[in-house]
Amino acid sequence: MPGNELPGNRKSTYSVCTICDIGCQFRSESDGGRVTRIVAHDNPMLARNICYKGTAAPHIHNHSDRLRVPLKRIGARGEDRWEEISYGQAIDEIAQRLGTITNQYGPESLAVSTSGWNTQTTHSMDRRFLNLLGSPNWISGVALCAGNTAAVNRLTYGWFPMPDWGNTSCIVLFGHNPRKHSWTPIYNSIRSARARGAKVIVLDPRISDQAEQADLHLRLRAGTDAAMCLGWLNVIIEERLYDSDFVENWCEGFQELCQRVNDYPLERVEQITGVDRELIAQAARVYANADGAVIPWTPITDQQISSTSAIRLHSILRAITGNLDVVGGETLGGFNPNYIPESELGLHEMLSDEQKAKQLGYADHPVFTYRVAEMLKQPTHRVWGYPYADLVMGCHMANPTNVFRAMAKGDPYPVKALITLGNNTLLSYANQHQIFEGLMNQDLIVAHEIFMTPTAMLADYVLPGDVFTERNHVADSWSWTNRLSLSQKAVEPPEEASSTFQFWTDLGRRMGFEEHFPWDTVEDILDYRLSRSNRTFADFEESTYMEMPAPKFRKYRKTGFATPSGKVELYSNILSELGFDPLPYYREGPTLDEEYPYTVFTGVREDPFFQTGQRNIEVLRARCPEPKLFMHPSDARREGVDDADWVCLETRAGQVTAKLSVQHSMKEGHIRVPHGWWYPEMRGREKLSGAFISSDAVLCSDDDEFLDYEQGVPHFKGFPGRIVKVTAPVMDKGSEAGR
Repeated sequence: MPGNELPGNRKSTYSVCTICDIGCQFRSESDGGRVTRIVAHDNPMLARNICYKGTAAPHIHNHSDRLRVPLKRIGARGEDRWEEISYGQAIDEIAQRLGTITNQYGPESLAVSTSGWNTQTTHSMDRRFLNLLGSPNWISGVALCAGNTAAVNRLTYGWFPMPDWGNTSCIVLFGHNPRKHSWTPIYNSIRSARARGAKVIVLDPRISDQAEQADLHLRLRAGTDAAMCLGWLNVIIEERLYDSDFVENWCEGFQELCQRVNDYPLERVEQITGVDRELIAQAARVYANADGAVIPWTPITDQQISSTSAIRLHSILRAITGNLDVVGGETLGGFNPNYIPESELGLHEMLSDEQKAKQLGYADHPVFTYRVAEMLKQPTHRVWGYPYADLVMGCHMANPTNVFRAMAKGDPYPVKALITLGNNTLLSYANQHQIFEGLMNQDLIVAHEIFMTPTAMLADYVLPGDVFTERNHVADSWSWTNRLSLSQKAVEPPEEASSTFQFWTDLGRRMGFEEHFPWDTVEDILDYRLSRSNRTFADFEESTYMEMPAPKFRKYRKTGFATPSGKVELYSNILSELGFDPLPYYREGPTLDEEYPYTVFTGVREDPFFQTGQRNIEVLRARCPEPKLFMHPSDARREGVDDADWVCLETRAGQVTAKLSVQHSMKEGHIRVPHGWWYPEMRGREKLSGAFISSDAVLCSDDDEFLDYEQGVPHFKGFPGRIVKVTAPVMDKGSEAGR
């Protein structure tokens, strides 16, 4: 593609950023084999999608602490003592030890925990390896974020929709707060829609950035999203604001839904949510009357005790108001016909029914497991052309809580080996204490990382990974959209570093699966994936930096929906068959009491960081040196604490220490907690670099009573807590590091 060469030895390449999971496109400049600068894309529309995490890529990719050589543990687990070994020796030893473990305990004794972008650039070789080996126990953070939403959406209409941002006239944000440096493309899409005159409705306990500019802001109590949606449906059905033709011809279970909605009059919804009933009704009318409206995916609804119902309610609202697969509404894209999707590469058909039934979570929390995937095979094949649609990687997962219980307790069977890739597993799920117990009980842990994380410190082998400027890729957003985006290698990775594709290929070949890993390089598998359009990767990068099939709307008129009935299932046949409530409902979360009087909601992301990453990057850490808890001024006065005090937040599951930020934007009685804090600068002075000091993963219980029934997702958005002032600023010794 023209324009890649710059004066001297410099060059410019197209990149798809993987520092977070949104996949912005920009250009990477390099000089003499080193990435030097990130600049905006040369397409004016894409040029807006750049944040300071993306521009910090050279600081990340060239960091002095980056892992460059494979390490083998020589001390006790977690002691952080290592010897350097070669990549070949590491793979040989991992294969030998893994073979011993699976021979003794069965293939299901291996679990894999990974992150979204590592998985996409793995080209589903991780799932391929597990399915050939016979283990169904693959987990990811997408179990709590987007992947589970994709699985639940499939229960209603067989796919995971994407908003038609360019044409919508109403946007509804359930707690989601895209900003200039967080979910940047969504932030820009909302700005553009608002400039066109689109209405924005925000439902959030906080006065968030989006709420400040919203046309309507409903400050609901944290964790009551499902009740709010049922209130909206009450208004829409009672006032006949729904699309009667679509409901009559393409929906199943409308009368049953009406009966359920009757249980949620606005008086009751007002009492549950804390929002005035007239405002609830007004918002419902604005949404239903809009000429094209969207309810974008939100991580907030993913993480509640009524998560399955709340996600289903979003999908039901889209459907009955006629906003499904239409211009300005929510589009159902399908697989890209010119690119072989990860769903096919994973070889899900190679895993036997017997092994699928061993998947942890299959029996008790089946919605995003193989159990439901098998029930959707036929309609998925009928509508989308392939029986397994692993959208956003979230439709064939084990349940993380079940996996960590098996690791810690051996129930219902032992999990004795964990491979974790780009996923700081210890801090990435609920109940960090149980995760730690499970990790300490493993016979083998392999971490594939670019930095030494607390999880990597607990590993037996740590393998250095590559980064997005060091590999070629064609990104398809995990089939969430059917857009293809070019990412070009700018520089070579460290000599002993490996891509996740290479890691799984080499391990698969050593474990006897050579015939199923025929591709030697990333370019080989990209050529294979592009073969449906008779192109190679070289052809693709020479011709374009992005392409997308022209959208087609109301495709269901020819194919129906990919559900058992072929219609939108307001009453879910699959949930009914599984023994769950086939209609959505609201379930109250843990109740407050005198001892724990505040509603805590965790998982809030800070702009300079993504998940647990980037705390060691100077230019980013300087923007947010310490973790902060957020509280309303009236609550702070009641507790005798002031802004910038160090405090301890306690729940029945654990406690975190952080600075207090007193903000009028907070809802009274609520405490907001950031996600993923640990202290890289404390390595060697604090066990596991302070992983238990400020990590929100210690606060939330994953006992059965706190789990969503159908998915087994913990209730992160509204559980009891209390604040205690800490007399000394205990974190001062580390707060300046990283600046």
